[in-house]
Amino acid sequence: MNYDFELLVIGAGSGGVRASRMAAARGVKVAVVENRYLGGTCVNVGCVPKKIFVYASEYAEKFEEARGFGVNGQLENFDWPTLRDNKTNEIKRLNSIYNNLLENSGVEILHGTASILDPHRVKVGEQEFTAEKILVATGGWPFKPDIPGAELAITSNEAFYLDEFPKRVVVVGGGYIAVEFAGIFNGLGAETHLLYRGEQVLRGFDESVRNFAASQITHKGVRIHTQTDIRRIERLADGSLRCQLNNGDTLDADCVMYATGRKPLTEGLNLEQQGVELRSDGSIVVDHFFRTTVPSIYALGDVIGTPALTPVALAQAMKLVAHWYDGDNEPLSYDNIPTAVFCQPNIATVGLSEEEAQERFGDDLRIYESDFRPMRHTMSGLPERTFMKLVVRASTDQVIGAHMVGAEAGEIIQGIAIAIKAGATKAMFDSTIGIHPTAAEEFVTMRTPRS
Repeated sequence: MNYDFELLVIGAGSGGVRASRMAAARGVKVAVVENRYLGGTCVNVGCVPKKIFVYASEYAEKFEEARGFGVNGQLENFDWPTLRDNKTNEIKRLNSIYNNLLENSGVEILHGTASILDPHRVKVGEQEFTAEKILVATGGWPFKPDIPGAELAITSNEAFYLDEFPKRVVVVGGGYIAVEFAGIFNGLGAETHLLYRGEQVLRGFDESVRNFAASQITHKGVRIHTQTDIRRIERLADGSLRCQLNNGDTLDADCVMYATGRKPLTEGLNLEQQGVELRSDGSIVVDHFFRTTVPSIYALGDVIGTPALTPVALAQAMKLVAHWYDGDNEPLSYDNIPTAVFCQPNIATVGLSEEEAQERFGDDLRIYESDFRPMRHTMSGLPERTFMKLVVRASTDQVIGAHMVGAEAGEIIQGIAIAIKAGATKAMFDSTIGIHPTAAEEFVTMRTPRS
């Protein structure tokens, strides 16, 4: 059969764009369908604009730090429209780059909303196209709980485009997006409350990291309320929002932001009608090489329920194209994926948490921890501290987890991740000469296991 395209990709996010370009580079006739913006969540309402806001949120504290070094100045004002609009201009620049990358690779861009008509036919707007393979890479979308007044709240999507910067903010959620935005709002000058229904924020991270990070975030000024949730949101006469909490208290704010999770964006694709199996949360079931239960339909990225990280989607796309066209039959490994949380101070981690290691190896562990005041703050006078942790399997001496809370944690853990991926032992860490004076050298100077 003659198809319009050998590969038709639905979704021009990180994974979809990478798969499209890599396939086109091998001479495959490819089209990608997108109904919003090129670059997906990461470029438009995720990693990139969020990191820009994180940068902005750190400047006020820099003025405080500077005094201890004899550099005196003060923050005159913060102009939200300047930050918001400069961020938007940067996103537009990146959208253009993605457009050029696709076009220069020979990928045809189809603007519109896709629906799958059968295993080889896709409707985009009023047009129909045939394809030998269909790849779904539509990502995820934030959701809000079904409570009275939920329509008055925003999600992270809208936070990037607020007309005015709020003076008082309530962020609901305990994951990395909630924690990051609480730090952003707080750093930019808003009175910030972080509400989480669990006992401690950052569920899934190492317990020591969770507790240390929460204490540091609190020192920075974010007011964390655990075991707390909103029952109702009401708009008051002055335009502010009143949150009725589950403990009977109320909390007034100018902005309520939900960061309580994301759902796979599969609505309208007609996947189930075609026989594609979905999980109860809407994510798509795939095999090791991203094939769904319909042989010609594939899926990757956030929509399949694997770690919702841009580098994961990129790795999946490259693995899939290599499997199709290069004979690569080695499944992608999801072990030792480094992760960062860009709160203040940063969190970064790779490998197993202490709790995960205990489940897997029992008492066959040695734990090394260091909690110290970095040299910058012995001068600045600020109370910020740094925490580092290594999880080692005692019987093999292999380092199976590394965790850090502190400035530039993500930059530091990226290098540590290579060592852990390579199977480095604690003896190798110990024999490595540190760079002095840095915080990073602590990872190669910790000698005494925690008792």
